[in-house]
Amino acid sequence: MSTAPSIAVLHTSLLFVNPDSVINEYLSELAPDAKVLHFVDSDVLAAVVRDGEVSSASTQRMVHLAQAAESAGADVIFSACSSVGPAIDVARRLVSVPIVKIDDAMTASAVETADAIGVLATVPTTMPPTRALVEEKARAAGRDITVRERLCEGAFSVLMSGDRDRHDAMVLDGARALATEVDAIVLAQASMARLAPAIAEAVGKPVLSSPRSGTENAVRVLHARTTEPAGATNKALATADSQGGCGAR
Repeated sequence: MSTAPSIAVLHTSLLFVNPDSVINEYLSELAPDAKVLHFVDSDVLAAVVRDGEVSSASTQRMVHLAQAAESAGADVIFSACSSVGPAIDVARRLVSVPIVKIDDAMTASAVETADAIGVLATVPTTMPPTRALVEEKARAAGRDITVRERLCEGAFSVLMSGDRDRHDAMVLDGARALATEVDAIVLAQASMARLAPAIAEAVGKPVLSSPRSGTENAVRVLHARTTEPAGATNKALATADSQGGCGAR
């Protein structure tokens, strides 16, 4: 009897874990036969925000999540938090299971299509990892790009307080200001993804978000590992690794 392929999702907040989370919806659509495992440390994102960086303690906690996912038999690990990118880089060296970052595909697409890329965020600690990932993808693609940043300061706290309308207005204002300097905008957090169409309409420029493209990337790696012949699997994993996979919010 064949075993269903399994994908482990690493979370740093309970916000996106509940049954109606967009990532779960995408996984159900794109990999309906896969077993989905969720591994959560609900205080890591809060710790990163408190510390103003991904500390060694937060890194260790993410490594533990990845190791737990590996021990549970996951074929692929999907990191659903943008803020802990540096910790995931460490985890990739310590587990044998491919780890896909949620922003891998988004940032790879951005550097293929734009010379000036804007990074829009609502949490300060998300900005450096996202910018670093954009620049990493540009180097891998041999592209000379410019990165501009815009922090919608306080917007995430407003969202957490329950005032979605005010949060959305703050993000749109930030996007309008950023759009004057760039060719395309990447949304540094999954919590802004639902605003992508409204932002694109408001600024008249491409707006990239991570949940859909990130999930598609993770499922692509999952299928390569579990359904393709060995040669095709190696080729697919090499492609995913060039996008950062071999992977707040």
